Amino acid sequence: MSDATPTPQEILAAIPPAPLDQRMGIEYVEATVERVVARMPVEGNTQPFGLLHGGASCVLAETTGSLAATIHGYPTHVAVGVEISCSHHRGVRGGDVTATATPLRAGRQVATYHVEITDDENRSVATARLTCLLRPREDAGGSPAGS
Repeated sequence: MSDATPTPQEILAAIPPAPLDQRMGIEYVEATVERVVARMPVEGNTQPFGLLHGGASCVLAETTGSLAATIHGYPTHVAVGVEISCSHHRGVRGGDVTATATPLRAGRQVATYHVEITDDENRSVATARLTCLLRPREDAGGSPAGS
């Protein structure tokens, strides 16, 4: 086995698919240490009036930022979200929305990300800030993540 640091794509391949990601239709477009980009369809993720549900935007933001924090902490730590703040700027009725997570601070125990969500015309739909705690991975020789 190589001692080389795994690429973000190798990390992404090693993470089991999240049932919520699948249910929401989230797909990863790009994953690097500098940024993670994910896309989600509006259809199926709307509130009763046909607009993208604010909770769906939060799910997309947390999913994208958490993956970015996981890439940062890999292989010894796993990211768990501890706070999210999301402001909604524009309603969307169709197409896809794309989230881009970039680090505001990536420390040893805490990582905070700015997440910009845009529509198909690259207009701002929402912005979020996500803070994740980096917990030792049980399978990496650290203490159990839940303890």
